[in-house]
Amino acid sequence: MEHFGDLLAEQVQQKKSAVCVGIDPRWKSLPESIRAGVDSGDRSAVAKATECYCREVIDAVASVTPVVKPQAAFFELLGPAGMLALAGVIKHATKAGVLVLLDGKRGDIGSTAEGYADAYLGRESAWGCDALTVNPYLGDDTLEPFVHGAVRHGAGIFVLVKTSNPGSGFLQDQVLSGQNQGQTVFERMADLVQSHAAATQGTSGYGAVGAVVGATFPQQLAALRQRMPNAWILIPGFGAQGGTAADVAHGFDAQGRGAIVNSSRGVIFAYQSEQYKHLDWQSAVAKSAHDMAQQLGEATPG
Repeated sequence: MEHFGDLLAEQVQQKKSAVCVGIDPRWKSLPESIRAGVDSGDRSAVAKATECYCREVIDAVASVTPVVKPQAAFFELLGPAGMLALAGVIKHATKAGVLVLLDGKRGDIGSTAEGYADAYLGRESAWGCDALTVNPYLGDDTLEPFVHGAVRHGAGIFVLVKTSNPGSGFLQDQVLSGQNQGQTVFERMADLVQSHAAATQGTSGYGAVGAVVGATFPQQLAALRQRMPNAWILIPGFGAQGGTAADVAHGFDAQGRGAIVNSSRGVIFAYQSEQYKHLDWQSAVAKSAHDMAQQLGEATPG
């Protein structure tokens, strides 16, 4: 059975890129050529057009991204037809040789968490995803079924630790008392993630359990890289949210490994920017992803 931590390491090395392309298909932002003639009130028609667009995005970036991250919400809002489109996008990415990290931020207790894990994790699961984002803030017991599911299915999970949104500090930055006095909530969560990452590490030194740490907090990112030496780090917040290549460089280890950097709007809607407006939309997407990979390579140690 494949080991997710090792498989991701192989993909990053093979493509010489840590780019993770977020697939967030906001209908009104899709190219006119995709939306032309489609009734925006017809969810089934919108879902079909959205799937077509996402497939073409994947084709444009497949050579430079080891992993894509479909955002479940943008498919769910289209109802059943949208979920069929999501299934088609996942299958297309897999056939294109790209790992699929579903951004679903699932989290629940007991058998419900087991259900989520078995539904999404692994190529043989109902959804066929290689990895899933997980929200652990219901408690450590809610994380365990996802860890076990990841190991059982040769898949991975990325656990929310320090997120990129401005309000993350409301809970995540709170300082604990008692036995863990002086630690923040996100540091306590990072220690939990590291324990699972170390227990599931493969030959690459990285485990099946990773962390989500935002690019918008570079000092915390640097500290958390040291705190979680066996955890892959998914870094959102690059580009449109303000994170730079210099910021995200803090998330890599000394050999330039151990992190993937997500960009959604900055890549998939690149054709809307002045920099790429001279290109057709798919070429703009491809060029943006290649440019991002080059920026990360120049800023990353090793």
